[in-house]
Amino acid sequence: MTKEVKMTPVSTETRAALAEVMTAFEAFKSANDQRLGEIEKRASADILLEDKVSRIDAALDQQKTALDRLLLDQQRPAVSGTDKLNNPGWQRYVRQGDVAAFQEAKSLNAGTAGEGGYVVPQETEALIDRQLAEASPLRAIASVRSSSAAVFRKPVSRGGAASGWVTETAARPETTSPDLDLLDFPAAELYAMPAATQQLLDDAMVDIDQWLADEIRDVFAAQESAAFISGDGVNKPRGFLSYTCNVEGGQAWGELGYVATGVEGGFAATDPGDALIDLIYAPKNAYRASGRFLMNRRTVSAVRRFKDADGNYLWQPGLSEAGTSTLLGYPVSEAEDMPDIAANASAIAFGDFRKGYLIIDRQGVEVLRDPFSAKPYVLFYTTKRVAGGVQDFDAIKLLKFSAA
Repeated sequence: MTKEVKMTPVSTETRAALAEVMTAFEAFKSANDQRLGEIEKRASADILLEDKVSRIDAALDQQKTALDRLLLDQQRPAVSGTDKLNNPGWQRYVRQGDVAAFQEAKSLNAGTAGEGGYVVPQETEALIDRQLAEASPLRAIASVRSSSAAVFRKPVSRGGAASGWVTETAARPETTSPDLDLLDFPAAELYAMPAATQQLLDDAMVDIDQWLADEIRDVFAAQESAAFISGDGVNKPRGFLSYTCNVEGGQAWGELGYVATGVEGGFAATDPGDALIDLIYAPKNAYRASGRFLMNRRTVSAVRRFKDADGNYLWQPGLSEAGTSTLLGYPVSEAEDMPDIAANASAIAFGDFRKGYLIIDRQGVEVLRDPFSAKPYVLFYTTKRVAGGVQDFDAIKLLKFSAA
């Protein structure tokens, strides 16, 4: 399969969406500056002005979401004509249930005899993976690998390796061996069951592979996103928020470090952005260079109002067609499964997620066609095995809304 990736010319629609975001942000800054001025003078702002700021903020969120969607569509790889699926056996199985011409069969559940299904062609699996990467926030910023094993094991070094300087002819004494640990990432099964009518399946103009990818994209992405962030690791990937957290500098191996805001359930009343700066400088420079923020849209709405000592807003929208919003100069990714700002909640994460979090896709998306359980609809029991967990505990830091 050959894939051609090109820079797509910026569309008029994308330019218009970017202009709307910038206009909305200017309106937001003007209204919020007025609100802050009233608070300084009278210790509170007019309720109508507060409502105006909130409405502009909500509109800015909507316009930013629309722009992000357009940018995703624009950046999708161009697929050449040779990539079009030409697997008559697969097509006949999906459309008609004919298994005679389908070559590769595989049990969907190794523990249950008689329950069978079929592995989708590689082109269809790649299309599903591409759709998931677009819809799942963590897939877009974490490391993603494929594996054929039920459990992916990764050895990691916890340090301890020694070295030394020697001359050309000096002896090389044996050094201390590194302290190694083995991380296990067990694959868990994720399933969806989209339904179609036989009339839809009989329509030759319908792209069945695109239909299947579209139907399971949102279902899989919603489940994955929640698991990658807060999953407990039981029959699902383990989310980074499920690991033990300790105050930055006091964490042990296997724990994530956090920075406290100093206020229970919120930011400090004065200089609230200082907590964000502390969070940025919690990781080492090697991780900070590719760092980004991760939070939900309600938290974005809160930090969008912060200003520095010179009166500049800490949050800025992308200034180019290919850009993304930034906070203190670092990209911001939104994930609705991140917790809201609350007492002791870790509502903001920062770091190099590509080094910090690992997602494992077990090869082989499997489909079982079921025309009997929900007549007159045909169900497609689709399964995908996914694992996930933290691979580098120094790469991700959390902002905890607590006094200490």
